[in-house]
Amino acid sequence: MRYTPQGKAVTNLSVAADVGFGANKKTVWFRVTFWDKLAEVVNQYVGKGDTVYIEGELVPDETGGPRIWTKQDGTPSASFELNAQTFRFTGGKKESAPQQEYEDDGVPF
Repeated sequence: MRYTPQGKAVTNLSVAADVGFGANKKTVWFRVTFWDKLAEVVNQYVGKGDTVYIEGELVPDETGGPRIWTKQDGTPSASFELNAQTFRFTGGKKESAPQQEYEDDGVPF
């Protein structure tokens, strides 16, 4: 987690989503940004390997698609970016994490 010069909390995560089944199964990665109180809650309770549900707004590049970039090995890649508005834990219970759903103000509902 970090803070903007204006004092807003920001947390970024990479989240994997599986699409398809069997031999057609692919993993799509999303770069997710959480803001303000939601950023603080996510920073405190979410860790690598946790199963979470996230809702938000896709952030396209200037052409309306995913952000296109070149990896260090020279191969092209794409990144889908999302500004999170809601998240909840969907996996097994974590001992320290409350099992509520959170909105972008960080308040459970």
